[in-house]
Amino acid sequence: MNQKELKDFLDEKADFYENLDFISSDPIQIPHSFSLKEDIEIAGFLSSIIAWGNRTMIIKNAKRMMDLMGNSPYDFVLHHTEDHLDKFEGFVHRTFNADDFKFFIRSLKNIYQNHNGLEAVLLPAEKADNYQLAIHNFKKIFFEIPHLQRTEKHISDPVKGSAAKRINMFLRWMVRDNKKGVDFGIWKTHQTKNLHCPLDVHTGNIARKLGILTRKQNDWKSIQELDQTLRLFDPNDPVKYDFSLFGLGVFEKF
Repeated sequence: MNQKELKDFLDEKADFYENLDFISSDPIQIPHSFSLKEDIEIAGFLSSIIAWGNRTMIIKNAKRMMDLMGNSPYDFVLHHTEDHLDKFEGFVHRTFNADDFKFFIRSLKNIYQNHNGLEAVLLPAEKADNYQLAIHNFKKIFFEIPHLQRTEKHISDPVKGSAAKRINMFLRWMVRDNKKGVDFGIWKTHQTKNLHCPLDVHTGNIARKLGILTRKQNDWKSIQELDQTLRLFDPNDPVKYDFSLFGLGVFEKF
């Protein structure tokens, strides 16, 4: 395929996979259970943070997280006491355990009380065209309160080379327009053109097969390489191609 044919192919696949049917098998269904902006943010953030491994298990454990917060995540974050966190004992998703979950709730409380919420702390600098430094600075704020060293591994840092797949997926959910009913588009201070494709084993392998990614590792340098092509294909909405690459990899075994 030449570049135009490849763009047309990926546009077609993006249009095909970005629809309401996508939600039922994806962790994005968790924030779709809520209507309050802050509930959507917190539910989306926590669900994205545990989004690795088997998708059925991700969804099951994300629902359990919501249940443990009384299905009112924002209210729970703001008004919880340490006693309320006792019920988290026994929660585990792969390497994310109850101690990690407890800290995440404490940190989110700090962010909403002292830093104007998740939308503000993840906002790139005014002239930035990417989220590398925004995510790096977010991590610093997230861990500014006392915490276990082990918990830091659950927030990736692109400045240290990570592709930050889960944070980039969360950003897609919050920032992209909701015209097709999948993403939310509730962060109006952010710009869709600056988003990055959430790079994982599926999207990375498909991108390499299509010749739009040559780097073998799924790291931040690969994100930058992929950005160049995807932003060429659609300068205003490059991350829509996440639907194409993910759909081709997971659903079509391309």
